[in-house]
Amino acid sequence: MKKRGMRRQLTGVVISDKMDKTVVVLVERLVKHSLYHKYIRKQNRFTAHDEKNSCQIGDKVIIIESRPLSKTKKWRVNKTIEKAV
Repeated sequence: MKKRGMRRQLTGVVISDKMDKTVVVLVERLVKHSLYHKYIRKQNRFTAHDEKNSCQIGDKVIIIESRPLSKTKKWRVNKTIEKAV
């Protein structure tokens, strides 16, 4: 039996939980501009599978890469770091 490789993990904030068993996670990262050497915030939105429908808007979560679950879902919610107030 083979071991799985290291899967990518990202940390982000849930911005939508209107779908069933799916959340939209906003992941923000800092990138240094090549010419001006100033840090720029870049954002990506990922749809992630939330099996128990436990995530709410504002929760900080860790998502992990997985096999394609639908046309847009290729991530799963691994765990919730911080619940929204």
